[in-house]
Amino acid sequence: MRAGIFFDREGAIERLKAHPDMNGLDLASLVSCTSKYTFGERKSSNPDIAVFDFGVKLNILRLLNASGFNVTVYPGNTKLQTVLADGAKGVFLSNGPGDPAAVDYAKQLVRDIAAQKVACFGICLGHQIMALGLGGKTYKLKFGHRGGNQPVKNLLNGSVEITSQNHGFAADMESLKSNSDIEITHINLNDNTVEGLRHKKLPMFSVQYHPESAPGPHDSRYLFDEFRKMVG
Repeated sequence: MRAGIFFDREGAIERLKAHPDMNGLDLASLVSCTSKYTFGERKSSNPDIAVFDFGVKLNILRLLNASGFNVTVYPGNTKLQTVLADGAKGVFLSNGPGDPAAVDYAKQLVRDIAAQKVACFGICLGHQIMALGLGGKTYKLKFGHRGGNQPVKNLLNGSVEITSQNHGFAADMESLKSNSDIEITHINLNDNTVEGLRHKKLPMFSVQYHPESAPGPHDSRYLFDEFRKMVG
């Protein structure tokens, strides 16, 4: 035992078992903001985007703003028509905790985004939600991906990116392959799980890992620039 730290071993297993099963657990609704707010510097020349908050990380908002967006953050259960009426030209689906399949309202959001052909970028939980909204499935990993040294292969250019990850669920590869409009763009080189996807006909893409990671690695920061070009 280290000085000053007390480990209460008695009853530890019982305390662990008392925690709820992550399957079917919507935690995003518990951490989302309760009302919309603007973030960072706003310029008349920058397009407005709507960030759907499922537990968004601060550095994501910083990098979106630095990439040339006027950023407004909305509760995760906001309707697409609300943000479009506010002038949003693109949509960002944030990271967050819990089972993506339990976030039913977000799956409908993705369907609406596709129907309206709105530019959309998702990270982590946002990636899983995009997969579900486009007809795919998700599942709980036996062991989640954690830490800042995860190798991911970019299938579009053959490069390998060292990434930061923190997730316990993944998009099911076979369910995505059944949709001819979906292209898997990134895979995890440790276990071949899906790390990125894009729609072949619509301006929609997502990644499982965290390109905004601070202090790093920064191999995947280019994705924010790609989203900026997509929004126009």
